[in-house]
Amino acid sequence: MKRRQFLQAASVGLAATAVAKPAIAQSMPEVKWRLSSGFPKSLDTLYGASEVIAKYVAESSDNRFQIQPFAAGEIVGTFQLADAVSNGTIEMGQTASYYYVGKDPTFAFPTAIPWGLNPRQENAWMYHGGGMDLMNEFFAKHNLFGMPAGNTGTQMGGWFRKEIKTVDDLKGLKMRIGGLAGQVLARLGLVPQQIPGGDIYPALERGTVDAAEWVGPYDDEKLGFNKVAPFYYYPGFWEGGAQITAFFNLQKWNELPKAYKSLLTLACGYANVDMQAKYDARNPAALRRLVSGGAQLRPFPQEILEASYKAANDLYDELSAKNAEWKKVYEPYKAFRGEEYLWFQVAEYTYDNFMIRARARG
Repeated sequence: MKRRQFLQAASVGLAATAVAKPAIAQSMPEVKWRLSSGFPKSLDTLYGASEVIAKYVAESSDNRFQIQPFAAGEIVGTFQLADAVSNGTIEMGQTASYYYVGKDPTFAFPTAIPWGLNPRQENAWMYHGGGMDLMNEFFAKHNLFGMPAGNTGTQMGGWFRKEIKTVDDLKGLKMRIGGLAGQVLARLGLVPQQIPGGDIYPALERGTVDAAEWVGPYDDEKLGFNKVAPFYYYPGFWEGGAQITAFFNLQKWNELPKAYKSLLTLACGYANVDMQAKYDARNPAALRRLVSGGAQLRPFPQEILEASYKAANDLYDELSAKNAEWKKVYEPYKAFRGEEYLWFQVAEYTYDNFMIRARARG
């Protein structure tokens, strides 16, 4: 091809590209949504996922689909968020689904139930084990659509003013704890309290509660719990892999063009992976700082683990007998959990156990 012919062909191609881009952009409607998070801005990993979702949706749509995130309390409070999304006050929310077990215990599954799935298993359940379909069938009855949008990983068991050695030490203990865990531990004598994340420290400081759980070292250090409760217990058996859910008003979700639904799905999927990666990267150093600063790290006694495991299974059987929504999700969830731990026992546990022992040997 001669030089003049090449330049003419190139100029035609550039002109076509210049025309095509606006045409594509113009085919995408301008949409502006408000997203209310269930978390304060100070918890940058939890609240930050809402900013991650908004960022990637805007960039991928050339700013034609804009989502403005708000922290808990700026539009609605943490415990009012699901209703606000359902009734259309806001189009979208990002929070822990188990905050709404008062409406129906089935809301617990996407976040965590005591002695449930670990984070990888939770993803497997939601994305490829039928979990998302089951949950959205349930959510639709509350005018909601949901998908994973974060995971904290396995959580810590929380901060206690006094050492916990036996089940009897839980009796009468007032503890900030979320989801169904409060109902399980209430069977062992504990008195559960529902308190948003930003209000936990003053409650501990004033003695309104005797203990509190949140997430893990990175967040707990930021919230300063070690200053008012010295005993730090593990594991948080009620949150083996706490997932954060993106809730959408069902009508607003259905009205979106397919391309925007895809953008949200991809952005929420990235936020899901990104949140746990941040916690996994930041928790080790935070735990070292907490312990070096005087936090007394303790495992829950085996007696408490065994008693809570039995209490949880008793509760689940009772819920299955009286709540059809719960039973419909719990039975396949339980079967899936059994299969997952069969596999994890073979490969994952064996590998991790060796590496942990090798590290201890130096």
